[in-house]
Amino acid sequence: MDGSIPIKPVGQVPITAENKCSFCRGSTCCTYLTQQIDAPRSMEDFDLLLWQISHQNTQVYKDDDGWFLLVNNRCRHLADDGRCLVYHERPQVCRDHTNDDCEFEGPCGSDDFEQFFPDYEALLAYCRKRFKNWDKRYKAAGKKAGA
Repeated sequence: MDGSIPIKPVGQVPITAENKCSFCRGSTCCTYLTQQIDAPRSMEDFDLLLWQISHQNTQVYKDDDGWFLLVNNRCRHLADDGRCLVYHERPQVCRDHTNDDCEFEGPCGSDDFEQFFPDYEALLAYCRKRFKNWDKRYKAAGKKAGA
């Protein structure tokens, strides 16, 4: 045995919403978290997003439901075989989670979002395009400090 989770062959059992999780090999839904954020509008809002996305494994996206931080960080209670080590005491958000939009059908890609910023550089490029005077704000702040 190679240590992998024994999985039923997909062709033998019809996959439904009720049994889909038992076919999942990686517990992908437990390897990241998303947090909805207020829609950024001002340069200050986007500057805050740049700070947030500067943190390791953090991305930003916008979809039909709004703006979100995506933190790619595995749950500490996820066993190597994909089981939840605190299943009976898991948080309510885990209990409420559905597999309606799960990655079992395939990973999310940047085409699933209206806007997707995988890193600081991508968001910075967007800020510079959206706000023509983006870089001038630093020069203005320097003049105020030196005045």
